[in-house]
Amino acid sequence: MTAQGQFDASHGRLQLSTGVTGRAAKMGHRLTIAMERWQAVVSWSGEQPTAATLTIEVDSLRVLGGEGGMTPLTGPEKALIRTNARNCLAADKYGRIRFESSEIEATDDGYRLTGALEIRGRTKPHVITVQVTGLDRATWRVDGDTVVRHTDFGVRRYSMLMGAMQVADEVTVSFSATVSADEIRGS
Repeated sequence: MTAQGQFDASHGRLQLSTGVTGRAAKMGHRLTIAMERWQAVVSWSGEQPTAATLTIEVDSLRVLGGEGGMTPLTGPEKALIRTNARNCLAADKYGRIRFESSEIEATDDGYRLTGALEIRGRTKPHVITVQVTGLDRATWRVDGDTVVRHTDFGVRRYSMLMGAMQVADEVTVSFSATVSADEIRGS
C-alpha cells in the first residue's frame, strides 16, 4: 500500500545559520534566519518511506537575529539584510528552494536522504540526514541539519567594506518538526 503524508511550518521550524569571513569579520553578525513557509511531502510503501520532497518559499525568509558584530541588530538592519538575502537568492526569479530525494536509507536513529537540491535554478546532488524520535505512539519528532555552500549554487555572497567582510560560503540549515504519525504517513 502506498501513502503520502505531509507537514509544514505549522509543525516546526526551518532555520539558516550564517558565518562571517574576511579581515573585518569581527564587525559582522553571524545570522539566524527563519524560513517561514515550507512544506515536506513523504511517500510511503508500507512501513518504509520511499520519497521525500521539501519545498521552501524564498520570500518567507525572516532575520531572527545576529550574534557578534559591533552593535546589536536593529529592525531596519534586519529589513536590509532580508532585502540583500532575497537579492542574492534572486527571489523574484527563483521563488522556491527544493530538495527531492531519489533514495532513502534507514539509519540507527532515522534516515539518510540522497537526492537533488535546487537553489537559484541550479541543481546539485545533496544528502540530508534526519533523526526521527517517537515521542509517543501518535507523535514523531523529526530533526536534521545540513550544510549548503553558496558557491555550489552560484549565490553571490553579500559583502561589505570592499570584500573585507562577507557572509561565509557555508550555511547551516537546521530543521525540527513535531508531527502526528498520521500526518507524516498520510494515514
